[in-house]
Amino acid sequence: MRILLTGSNGQLGNALHAPLGQQGSVYAPLRNELDLSNPDQVRQCIREFKPDLIINPAAYTAVDLAETEEKLAHAVNAEAPAIMAEEARKLGAGLVHYSTDYVFDGEKLDQHGQVIPYLETDTTNPQNVYGKTKLAGEQAIQSSGCRHLILRTSWVYSLHGKNFLLTILRLARERDQLRIVNDQWGTPNSAAWLAETSCSLLAGLQQANTPADWWAEHAGLYHFSAAGKANWFEFATAIVTLADRQNKLNKAAPALTGISSSEYPTPARRPHNSLLGTQKLQDQFALDLPHWQDCLQECMQGLDQTAAQTA
Repeated sequence: MRILLTGSNGQLGNALHAPLGQQGSVYAPLRNELDLSNPDQVRQCIREFKPDLIINPAAYTAVDLAETEEKLAHAVNAEAPAIMAEEARKLGAGLVHYSTDYVFDGEKLDQHGQVIPYLETDTTNPQNVYGKTKLAGEQAIQSSGCRHLILRTSWVYSLHGKNFLLTILRLARERDQLRIVNDQWGTPNSAAWLAETSCSLLAGLQQANTPADWWAEHAGLYHFSAAGKANWFEFATAIVTLADRQNKLNKAAPALTGISSSEYPTPARRPHNSLLGTQKLQDQFALDLPHWQDCLQECMQGLDQTAAQTA
């Protein structure tokens, strides 16, 4: 199977590269070889490589900057996936595309005012440019007629690149006190776990009688997340606690204080509720989901000081 992987230098793309190699021949062009803001380059890359499967974790993810770079965000998050879907349909190839909790407004609550998970059937209502462009990408894929999986996830972290985990580790070494938002809820997701589980989902593709049979049974939109919930303060506390336990801070652990979103204003509005209900994914692929804290602990077992200092 010929696999085209975008965004191999990003968190999820980096984590996907090696395990995908066990499922086929992977072509993972770098940004100078495949610029997703260049429609002609996207078409040319796909037409020349002729993949059986396109995996697209690449995205414009600078959420605040997107508020002033809407055209670029739309090109990468909406137009490029639309082209991938169109070319995949022409080739009879499949497309796996990763999306985000930001397609929702973050206001879903139960009758007691507590956050509850969003389902795939819930109405989307993005509140920032990033969310709007990611939703446009989803919609383009769904209307294209190509074989596809759209996997919405949230709060992705790893020991690669720039993310909340590495930022907290760096700040924990530099400061004696940290103030962290405690009124935004979601589920942290390890890029390594997302990559490993993605490959498990796709393993059945080669075992099916034909690819068409597999896609007919499994194609669609799914929420893709580990189990459990946390706010950013709780996530940060778990990171600092583990790092301190592993003696990776080289100082006393900082004191953490929870603050409201209003005390930490950002150009782009963040959802209050980023929880994603995953029952559809569990039922369709017979998955048992690990708790996010177990994934975090496994991720941080690979932590060294160099990784923590690169954030």
